[in-house]
Amino acid sequence: MTLIIVTMLIVSYVLIATGHLTGVNKAAIAMFLGTVGWVVYVCWGSDFVMDQHPADYLEWLAGSEASSDAVKYFIYDNIFLKYVGRAAAIVMFLLATMSIVELLNNNGCFDFITEWIRTRNSKRLLWTITLATFILSANLDNLTTTTMMLVIMHNILQNSRQRMYVGSAIVLAANCGGCFTVIGDPTGLILWGNGAVTASHFSAYLALPAIIAWVIPTIFINRELPDRLDTAWSPSPYRGDDTRLNRWQRFVMLIVGIGGLWFIPTFHNITKLAPFLGALCVLSVLWVVNEAFNHRLISSDRTTQRRIPMSLQYGVLQQLLFVMGIMLGMGVVTETGVWADVSNWMDTYVHDIWILGFGAGLLSAIVDSFTIAISNISLYVVGIGDIATNGSFWKIIAYTTAVGGCLLSVGSISGLALMRAEHVSLLWYIRHLTPKVLLGWVLGYVILWIEINIISI
Repeated sequence: MTLIIVTMLIVSYVLIATGHLTGVNKAAIAMFLGTVGWVVYVCWGSDFVMDQHPADYLEWLAGSEASSDAVKYFIYDNIFLKYVGRAAAIVMFLLATMSIVELLNNNGCFDFITEWIRTRNSKRLLWTITLATFILSANLDNLTTTTMMLVIMHNILQNSRQRMYVGSAIVLAANCGGCFTVIGDPTGLILWGNGAVTASHFSAYLALPAIIAWVIPTIFINRELPDRLDTAWSPSPYRGDDTRLNRWQRFVMLIVGIGGLWFIPTFHNITKLAPFLGALCVLSVLWVVNEAFNHRLISSDRTTQRRIPMSLQYGVLQQLLFVMGIMLGMGVVTETGVWADVSNWMDTYVHDIWILGFGAGLLSAIVDSFTIAISNISLYVVGIGDIATNGSFWKIIAYTTAVGGCLLSVGSISGLALMRAEHVSLLWYIRHLTPKVLLGWVLGYVILWIEINIISI
C-alpha cells in the first residue's frame, strides 16, 4: 500500500507538471491525491499504525480490544485531524488575506497605484509597477497580487508584446516579494507555523536575495521595451453606486488593511495563536471600517455587487483547494514513513543542503513551486543544525522554490495566470525570460550563501 500511495504521488507530480498540456487543473490533481491517498491509508490502517504509532495506539486503546473500527477512529482522532488542522490554518489565512484585498479593491484603495504609475516612459512604468507588486506581495497572497496587477497593466498597455514582458516582470516581482516574508507566501507561512523560522530572522536573510532575483531580470526586461509605451489611460472607475469614499477614507482603509497584516507576526509572538486568527482579526476590523464609511449606501440598499475578473474569482478558489489538497497529500505520504526513508537517503548520499536546494529550485520550475517546497519541508522535522529553528535548510528551500518556480511560466499558479491572461506561450517564455530569471536566481542564491556562511546577520 505504501507503493500505491507513492505511485499516486509521483503520478500527481507528473500531471501537475504537464497540466498546461493536458488541460487537467492542478487543484483537481491535488485534491484527488489528498482525498484518495487518505482513503487508501485508512483501508490498510492497521499496518501503517502499528508501524508508525504502535505505542500511541496501544495507549489509546487503554486495554480495549483492537478492531478495524478502532484503528479508523484512532487515525481520525490522532493522525488525520492533525494534518487537516495544519492545512485549514493555511487556507484560512489565505482566505482572510484574499478577502482583505477584495475589500480594499472594491473601495478603490488600489487606485493610488494606477495614479502612481501614470506614465508612458517604459523604464518608470516597469519599475513602479513591479516595485508596487514586490511590496504588496510581501504582505498579501501572491496570486491575488499578481492577478490584480495584471488587470491594472492590461488596462494601461495596448501592445500585446509589451504586456507579455511587463506581465512576466509582474509575476517575477510577486514571487520574489512573497518569498522573503512569512506572510507573503504559503511556504513561508507553513515554515512559520511549524516553528521552523521566526519572522524577523527569515526576512533578514531572504530580503537581499529576493531583491537581487527581482532586480537583475527586470533590468534585462527593461532593455526589451521601447522608450515610449503604447498606453491608454482611462479615468478612475465610476464608484457612485458602489462606494463614495473620498481619498482620505480610501487611504485610511489601505493603512488599516496593510498595516494590520504587518502586525500579524507581532500578534503571533504575543499570543502564540495561529497566524490566521490575526488575519481574521484584521479582516473584521477592516470590515467594520468599511461599513462605517459606507453606512449610507449600505443602509439605503444602494450597494451593487461589484464585478471582478472571473480569473480572480476562479484563481482564488483554485489556490485554496490546491493548497489544501497538496498538504493533505503530503501528510498521508509522511505517515507511510516514506519521507523519513528519503531524508535518510539524502543525508547519506547527497549530504549537502545547497545541492538539495538547487535541485528543488529546478524541479519547482517543472512541477510546481509550492508542491516541491512542501515536499522538501516534509522531509525533516525541526531539529538541530541546519534543520533547527531558523536553520539554513528552511531558508534555502523557501528561496529556491519560490524564485525557481519563475524559471518557467508553468512553475507557479501566478505564472499560469499570466499565460491565461496574456496568452504567453511556454516556448516564448523560455526564449525571452528563462535566461534572465536564471541569472537573477543564481546570483540571489550566491548572496544567500554568503549571508549564511560568511556574514552573520
